[in-house]
Amino acid sequence: MDFMVEEMSDLATRRTRSGEDYLEFLKVPALNAGVYELAAGADDPQTPHDEDELYYVVVGRAVFRAPGAERPVRPGSVIYVRANVPHKFLKIDEDLRLLVFFSSWQKR
Repeated sequence: MDFMVEEMSDLATRRTRSGEDYLEFLKVPALNAGVYELAAGADDPQTPHDEDELYYVVVGRAVFRAPGAERPVRPGSVIYVRANVPHKFLKIDEDLRLLVFFSSWQKR
């Protein structure tokens, strides 16, 4: 695949129809990408990942927790998490929609 164009609204609809919190929409050798959504008041069930990760908050408000830090996040927030670092979203005040990018370069 040389390129891809997706609409966030279409990805959100596909994610909803899947019945899962996460929809992977891109998987190439060095990069995976998906949409992760959590409803207001939900618990974030994720566990540490074995890939570096970047989140972009599209909509919603919450608190992001990683070892030694808690930070409020909102639309426009960009969050980087190194591989194998425990993290999660807490105090989800508004439905949260995140674009998530995983770097697979370590697995090559």
